[in-house]
Amino acid sequence: MFFTLTKWWLSNGVALFLLLTFFQSGNAQQVLQTNRYELPVEKNDYYEVMPSQEDGIYLHRRLHASDDDKIELIKLDTAFLVNWKGYLSIDKRMSLIAKRAIGGNFFLLLRHPDLKRNNMQLFAVSQANGNYINYQVKNFIPFVPTEFQVTEKAALIGGYFNQVPVVLYFSFTTQRSKILPGLLNESGELTQVKTFPDGTFDVLISARNHLKQQTVWIKSYDANGELQSNYALNPEENKHLIFARAMKTEEDVQLIAGVYGGRNSEYSRGLFLASVSPDGVQQLRYYNYGDLENFFKYMKAKREQRVKDRIERRKVKGKKIKFSYRFLVHEIVPYNNQFILLGEAFYPRYKSVETSYGFFSGNPAYNSIRNGRVFDGYSYTHAVVMGFDENGKLLWDNSFEINDVKTFTLEQFVKLEIQEDRIALLYLFENELRSKIIQNNEVLEGKTFEPIKTIRENEIIKKEETEISKLDYWYQDFFYAYGIQEITNPKTGKRRVFFINKISCQ
Repeated sequence: MFFTLTKWWLSNGVALFLLLTFFQSGNAQQVLQTNRYELPVEKNDYYEVMPSQEDGIYLHRRLHASDDDKIELIKLDTAFLVNWKGYLSIDKRMSLIAKRAIGGNFFLLLRHPDLKRNNMQLFAVSQANGNYINYQVKNFIPFVPTEFQVTEKAALIGGYFNQVPVVLYFSFTTQRSKILPGLLNESGELTQVKTFPDGTFDVLISARNHLKQQTVWIKSYDANGELQSNYALNPEENKHLIFARAMKTEEDVQLIAGVYGGRNSEYSRGLFLASVSPDGVQQLRYYNYGDLENFFKYMKAKREQRVKDRIERRKVKGKKIKFSYRFLVHEIVPYNNQFILLGEAFYPRYKSVETSYGFFSGNPAYNSIRNGRVFDGYSYTHAVVMGFDENGKLLWDNSFEINDVKTFTLEQFVKLEIQEDRIALLYLFENELRSKIIQNNEVLEGKTFEPIKTIRENEIIKKEETEISKLDYWYQDFFYAYGIQEITNPKTGKRRVFFINKISCQ
């Protein structure tokens, strides 16, 4: 055992834990910030976070050394009390590429940057005491992992080999690897590896069918990685299914939600929802962006009205309504007798550069040059929330504008807090929690802005020094916000900290 148990104490130099007084937005909805945890950090130093539901939360960071590097691990409970702290020694050439906390363990997946060295390393750290197992994952095909999921029996590592999706199944029992059957047949996009509580899982791939239509293939496997079913959704003519996410209902009906568009287009024209019964009967419904009641609410009022007027004119003339958006569906969750879909619209940004010979950026994203312009991140416009019945029929839709957010990696910003009679939508930007409360297609409370609370009142956070600043799900109705802040206190001076705040909506 490489961990030493640590005691918890209050110290300005080590870590801080406190109970914050909750604040009210002035309406019925309350945003509570009940706990805060801080660690002092230096410039260019930061921790990454992995939640573990009711088991607590993990912090980790890489420490560089002349010989082997170390990964520092800190395990906190849900009250931000330190359970244990310790270090993993790793080859300094290895990169941490994925992580997952499930089943009482924290899994860290590492690989060598040289693709010719196929094997990977997987640490399984016990949340109870810090004991760990170091698995050597043999890999027979050189691929770059993009998906990582864990079941009770296996680790599932997905990626691409020559633009063909592959998923490696590593058994914890036999410690042997295999490429899942039913793959390596066609090029496509690996859109999801979806696991279920009984250890079974689905692999969703966007690829062409025999009619050359882009569609979604659902490959279902048992807990041992044996292929159980393999089928594709059957879209209407001239509709191409670009991207999708899946879930199963209590009746074992498969719900697949995603976006559709035209042939060979990167842009989508609307959303679809498919239901597949246990006996394989499919039902697909399509929802053009122009048919949604609140899709364009993120626009200013005059612009929104112009768009809606144009839609009505085209409908009267019997013309097709066509809008082109880049849109990602993030999740489908049950809600009363409905199912809620959450997705976000975004667009890539470019900036002009001097394209002199030898231009190169350390950020690979910047090396995508188009006509003297380089990629400058993704900007988000709005999130869309839609309610469906169990047959995939649209009941209502709503939206939440996203301001100022720009990122170089596509990720989910807006989070859902589902309550009995309302839904809270939240995201974090520059130390502000931005929230909106909806009830079906109505807005109960417009956008509110609440600051991330620090330890004491009258402390000043330098926004230009804020880093990371993210919000994510934790357990039950709790979220956590975390990042790096530089804080000025009138009495104690400046401090630079990594923080986590515990948050809920009531």
